[in-house]
Amino acid sequence: MQPYDQNQTAYGSGFARSSVQVDQGLRSFMLGVYNNMIVGLAISALVALGINMAAVTGDQSAAAAQMGGVYLTEFGRLLYGTPLMWVIALAPLAFIFLFSFRIDRMSAASARTMFFAFAAVMGASLSTLLIRYTGASVVQVFFITAAAFGALSLWGYTTNRSLSGMGSFLIMGVVGLLLASLVNMFVGSSALQFGISVLGVLIFAGLTAYDTQKLKEMYLYGNFDGEAAAKVSIMGALQLYLDFINMFQFLLALVGNRNN
Repeated sequence: MQPYDQNQTAYGSGFARSSVQVDQGLRSFMLGVYNNMIVGLAISALVALGINMAAVTGDQSAAAAQMGGVYLTEFGRLLYGTPLMWVIALAPLAFIFLFSFRIDRMSAASARTMFFAFAAVMGASLSTLLIRYTGASVVQVFFITAAAFGALSLWGYTTNRSLSGMGSFLIMGVVGLLLASLVNMFVGSSALQFGISVLGVLIFAGLTAYDTQKLKEMYLYGNFDGEAAAKVSIMGALQLYLDFINMFQFLLALVGNRNN
């Protein structure tokens, strides 16, 4: 990859940007990406915690069901022990498809609202992690993931090495992970699950750096007006959010402590 041209034309306006203007604009753009992503993660965490508090009880006599050593309320039984669990699990995927097909026709404000709604639905889906794993384990792995994500994203932002070749390889790896996970749903192999988790952590760690660099390049070489740049920022937040969440889940499967 050639070094970034810091004096290219700004958004088709017909004049060259100085390096100071480029640096300030890029920092503002990336700050918007990270701010939206952090708000999305906070929404997911709060929704997951709220649902968990409503679904779990410490009173065995009042429990409607039990799952993995955890006593569930009637709400928890409906949420995790009926076909409703599949609706909760698949709803985030429906949001992603809707996002992909409608983003061009949405305003930046509508895209941001949909992203936050997606984060809330994802939080409901992630609430199952608080059933399967101890709360302390979930918090610990979350902070480990946050530290790793920050370091990887910083590297992707600062490196002068092109990661485009790595990106296509990693995307193929995601497809492989999906296929292996589907197979393991029927096989139920613990060894295969361990391998999937290890590869999942590595693949989404690489995608964190790749997506960060791609967003930087999109700003530097893109021809966006203010509205378009805002929508790109939200889509970037969605990409990095998914990298974070997937890395977190695979890492939790590797080192998390399960509820008995």
